[in-house]
Amino acid sequence: MTERGDVILRVMPQLTDINTNGHIFGGWVLSQMDIAGGIVAHRIAQGPVATVAIESMKFITPILLGDIVSVYAIEERRGRTSVAIRIDVVATRGRQREQVELTSGVYTFVALDANHRPRPLPED
Repeated sequence: MTERGDVILRVMPQLTDINTNGHIFGGWVLSQMDIAGGIVAHRIAQGPVATVAIESMKFITPILLGDIVSVYAIEERRGRTSVAIRIDVVATRGRQREQVELTSGVYTFVALDANHRPRPLPED
């Protein structure tokens, strides 16, 4: 584990993920972040969760075809029914395996009951 948390996903974007500028489409990375955050939130909630907010989103540098994208996630704060997960995305780029900061954000997830309504998070 690092100060970023654990690596939850490691993926390589495909040719179909390129936008008109030749970079990886922003929606693709948002989706990967949501998946990773959802995995961590599900563990914390010990059950289903739903994304309710994305805050503090910041794109630092474009994602390039050929990058190996690592998505890190860690719990940032917890409420009664929700948990905020800080998500950092880093690329391993090129032959030198340079580590490039790509984007970061905080996603908030709410725990759901069987009726898809908010429910309290379990105790730590």
